[in-house]
Amino acid sequence: MSFGKPVRPLITLSALGAVTALALTGCAGGSAEAGGSGADAKVSRVTITLTNDGRDACAVSSTKVPAGPVTFTVKNESSTAITEVELLQDQRILGEKENLAPGLDAVRFTATLTGGEYQVYCPGAETELTDFTVTGKAASTANSSASTLLRDGAKGYATYVDGQVTDMVAAVQQLQQDIDAGDLDAAKTDYANARPFYEHVESDVDGFVKKGFTATDNAGNLDYLIDMRASNLDPAVGWSGFHAVEKDLFQAGKITASTKQTAADLTEDVQLLAKLVPTLDYKPEDLANGAAGLLEEVQSNKITGEEEAYSHIDLVDLAANVEGARQAFAYLKPGLTKLDPTLTKQIAKQFDATNTLMDGYRDADDLGGFATWDAATKKSDANTISQQIQALQDPLSRLAEKVATA
Repeated sequence: MSFGKPVRPLITLSALGAVTALALTGCAGGSAEAGGSGADAKVSRVTITLTNDGRDACAVSSTKVPAGPVTFTVKNESSTAITEVELLQDQRILGEKENLAPGLDAVRFTATLTGGEYQVYCPGAETELTDFTVTGKAASTANSSASTLLRDGAKGYATYVDGQVTDMVAAVQQLQQDIDAGDLDAAKTDYANARPFYEHVESDVDGFVKKGFTATDNAGNLDYLIDMRASNLDPAVGWSGFHAVEKDLFQAGKITASTKQTAADLTEDVQLLAKLVPTLDYKPEDLANGAAGLLEEVQSNKITGEEEAYSHIDLVDLAANVEGARQAFAYLKPGLTKLDPTLTKQIAKQFDATNTLMDGYRDADDLGGFATWDAATKKSDANTISQQIQALQDPLSRLAEKVATA
């Protein structure tokens, strides 16, 4: 976490990304088929069903649809190992649903897709990736310049960030609701579910200051108020945000009137953040710098266990930092491939290696879906993770200069 950094923001997915997100909000849904009738005749419908019948499975009702709007309905019937579903194209997340507990109502997201190859990704399933084909004319980028592709990528990434902040608001509201109800176990689960949204994008949204405050006054710094830790506490401001809630839930093990007020303040701060984030613009180098910043967070705070000192869900945050960096890279990838295909391949290879390493720590029985970062695990595994993150940082550190001079 850093203070006083300029930030940038949010527009719409470009033709480069081959998709424009229309809706990423959850709602109840029923069965779904490709096609439709009446006003929905041009909308393709796909159902993704998560089950455990001796094995964790992710079944996609149709793997080929025509170009245009596609609504994905996701229902977790019985799998505890699969808690999220993502629609990917060339590693970019174009739509997703998380916290998919078995037995909950179906949720949906809609995206407009152009012709090309996509994948449905269900982490934790026996078969995690399902190929998904959209037929029709694909948007060609053959004659686009690298700089145009990079700018388009920055616009696409902006929508990703906007969606993460919006989803964080919903997750924090759920956290406050269960805290207000005095439900300690539910609140602990909510806390772990809410953390990744901020960790995906923290390097992009950490420069906002409330009206009437200076940039050096932590009392108005939204990043400080949302994500301050015991190690960087400003006594003049006091403690608030995620980690103040974390301490009450996991160290004290109780919900007090103070916890309820802290949760309410956190909700208010993330709601303000959600209003401010869409006011900014991104440049390609912002994405590159942000990705590097997220990996620096991994090395400085997550591996040490400093970030989640009470809940010990540091691997949840660490994986989220890596995922946020991967998304920034993925949106720059088409332009970067034109600029420097060798560097692009190096970075992609190291992201794949890092993701494979982190998949080994997934545990559906632990909060947030990852193993607890306790003292024993940290002692045995911290060096291995740090070395892999460094192997990723080395080529990624060259990215900002490369795209800034395109």
